[in-house]
Amino acid sequence: MAAAKNAPKVREKVRAFALGLPGAVEEFPWGESVIKVNKKVFVFLGSEEGGDAPGISVKLKDPEAHEHAMSVPGAEPTGYGLGRAGWVSVPLAGSGALSAELLCDWVEESYRVIAPKRLIAELDAG
Repeated sequence: MAAAKNAPKVREKVRAFALGLPGAVEEFPWGESVIKVNKKVFVFLGSEEGGDAPGISVKLKDPEAHEHAMSVPGAEPTGYGLGRAGWVSVPLAGSGALSAELLCDWVEESYRVIAPKRLIAELDAG
């Protein structure tokens, strides 16, 4: 039960981390929060309230990180065909709830896959 209560806090930490990355902006297509860089989504945060269990979706190209994410209870390839491109949807609550730190690592990896080289250089210089 504690994991479900922590989900909004974890989501907010992940959101704040993502928005702190160079060039990151938040938009709300479909009434859900997404964080973009260079007009491309690098993390789906879903909606704050809603019937769906809270979770995030990130693009993980690193095979080890992708495999780890897919091993989380409730994790699945992201819908709408995105799973085939390496996107993974991970729940923020439940028996396998992850730390905000690990989720932020995955958000950064997703950012590095999507962001232009100049912004990655800015991140690395910071």
